Amino acid sequence: MTYDIRQARMDDLPLLADIERAAGALFATAGIGEVNVDDVAELRFVESVARTAGAFVAATDDKPVGFILSAPLDLHIHIYELSVHPAHGRQGLGRKLIEQVCDDAAARGFAAVTLSTFSDVPWNAPFYATCGFRLLNPAEWTPAFYLAHYHEKEMGLPIERRCFMRKELK
Repeated sequence: MTYDIRQARMDDLPLLADIERAAGALFATAGIGEVNVDDVAELRFVESVARTAGAFVAATDDKPVGFILSAPLDLHIHIYELSVHPAHGRQGLGRKLIEQVCDDAAARGFAAVTLSTFSDVPWNAPFYATCGFRLLNPAEWTPAFYLAHYHEKEMGLPIERRCFMRKELK
């Protein structure tokens, strides 16, 4: 199967929720029942990310099967969501989407890319580490990270399993 990584189009955006739900269902296999698969990114938020040119999709036959949402935060680019439909998993699409965001961020003059993720889920922090991200200790957190941390806690995520990561761009 051939996949293209491209900028998301506005007509792609309503399709992303189903991908996010399918990918989110995998968290139950990692013992994270707290992730509500119906709690997907609000379409208005996804549209706002697309307007900042931070939404990319992995598509086959021009149909999205994976996506990444990123936007400026604290003078760097922050990845808010990365989801690949499990039927298209293990094809390197997540890595390609991350590479796209990092390349785009570097071209736009940003020094780093950051994200928040689960520290102990194999396809989260350990995967991001293989993409060049490093764990941030709380002494490195910015005010925006603390706000994100508080928001994740309010959402009911197991906060003790969450972490922030950063990748320096060259």
